[in-house]
Amino acid sequence: MGKEKSKKRRHSSSSCDSKQSSDSDTSREKRKLKKLKRKLKREQKKAKKILKKKLKLENKTLKRRSRSNSQDIVEKLEPTPADVPLELMEKSKAMAPMTREEWEKKQSVIRRVLDEETGRYRLIKGDGEVLEEIVTKEKHKEINRQATRADGAFFQSHTIQ
Repeated sequence: MGKEKSKKRRHSSSSCDSKQSSDSDTSREKRKLKKLKRKLKREQKKAKKILKKKLKLENKTLKRRSRSNSQDIVEKLEPTPADVPLELMEKSKAMAPMTREEWEKKQSVIRRVLDEETGRYRLIKGDGEVLEEIVTKEKHKEINRQATRADGAFFQSHTIQ
C-alpha cells in the first residue's frame, strides 16, 4: 500500500460563498463600528472628567484669592474653553449657590413698590421681604387717604370696562 493523499473537496465559488463573505464583512464592519462608538464614549467621559477637575481647581483657587470682590469671582468663574458648550456653562452658573457677598449686596437694596390694588407704596428688601416704614400720624393719615383713592380707582377700572 502506497501513500495516498487524501484530497479535501473544495466547493467551487458559488453564490453561497459570496453570501458568506458579504455576511462576514458586514458583521466585521458592525463590530468595528461598535468598537469605535465605545471608544468615542470613553473619550467623551474622559473629557468631561477633565473639565470638571479643571473647574473645581479654578473655583478653589479663585475662592482663596479674593473673597471680598464678588464681581471678580463671578467673572472668573466663567471658563470659556472652546470645547465647553455655552448652554452647559449657563446652566452651571445658574445652579451655583450665591456667595455671601452677592447675597448681602442683593439684600442691601431696598426699593419702594406700588401695590396697585391697595394704592400703597411698600418697602421691599432684597428678594421680597416687606419692611415696615415708621411715619408720623399725619403722614399715616395721608397715606390712608391716597390708598383709599387708589383702591377705588382700581375697583372702578376692573368693574366698568
